[in-house]
Amino acid sequence: MSEFFQRVRDLISVGEVRISEHGYDELVEDGLTAREILAGILTSVVVEEYPDYPKGHCVLLLQKDHAGNPVHVVWGIPNGYDKPVVLVMAYRPDPERWDEHFLRRR
Repeated sequence: MSEFFQRVRDLISVGEVRISEHGYDELVEDGLTAREILAGILTSVVVEEYPDYPKGHCVLLLQKDHAGNPVHVVWGIPNGYDKPVVLVMAYRPDPERWDEHFLRRR
């Protein structure tokens, strides 16, 4: 587990979480709830990490919704800050664009 991913999990566990406006829009668009995304962090897997993203270090995780379906979630911490962790976006991955495990792009 990467140090950044562990930091994301730790911040979520103590409630240091914000959801971006775009994140809320994505949740609604795909019929997801913040509660299920927060709960899914415990069983999530790192898909990609973006340490040099211009707005701050981010990580793309594969999580599951309440029904066990795959969800990709991008969590980040803004440059210059130690907290909170921000839910940048969450979406149901397109099976045409991802492998059968939703871990690698086609």
